[in-house]
Amino acid sequence: MTELLSIGLTNAEWSALAISVRVSLLCAFISLPFAVVFGWILARKDFKLKAFVEAFLHVPMVMPPVTTGYVLLLVFGAHGFLGEFLNEYFGIKIAFSFTAAVIASIIVSFPLAVRAVKQAIEMVDERLEDAAEILGAGRVKVFFTITVPLAFPGILSGFLLSFTRSLGEFGATITFAGNIFGETRTIPLALFSAMQTPGKEGEAFRLMLISIVISFIAMLASELVNRRYQKSVKV
Repeated sequence: MTELLSIGLTNAEWSALAISVRVSLLCAFISLPFAVVFGWILARKDFKLKAFVEAFLHVPMVMPPVTTGYVLLLVFGAHGFLGEFLNEYFGIKIAFSFTAAVIASIIVSFPLAVRAVKQAIEMVDERLEDAAEILGAGRVKVFFTITVPLAFPGILSGFLLSFTRSLGEFGATITFAGNIFGETRTIPLALFSAMQTPGKEGEAFRLMLISIVISFIAMLASELVNRRYQKSVKV
């Protein structure tokens, strides 16, 4: 047990931690603006294909991650209809790269961010938005001065959920981005590799602890934000 709990992290562990944090932060920051837009549309607009759009956006949340990764591979892979085009005309290779790891995380975590934002916007009193429009504020100004500030705790929660889900992403990443040391090997992939290698039980144990601690802190922050928001709404 003493060996398992040894404090010093190896270069491989630091690499996995750094890549995981980078991927998760990029995933959360890139996803957030789109989550806000789609969350607002789903919360405030009614249209014929709304149920279809909402179901489509949430499919990655229930679909096996490996399936998601395989679909991305078919689209962005070397012989994918979009990947082949990008590679041939622009020299851009996406599959099995750091970019692929970010894209996989975005696709898998995006539904969580959209749901959080949608629920937050639904809790904003539309009468406040209507009053602002009556007083002469345009829709864009109302959105940024009324809707976003009031829904901000939910938007922040969506950001944290996206970040946390990205930290735990495995199936789509290993299928679409691979398990490349120093480039796409995140904590879950490093943990998987350590579990498959004799003598690396200590590394696997430390990676497990790191994953649990980071995920717990992010989820705790999300829960605290939600509780504070609910209290402010009641007041």
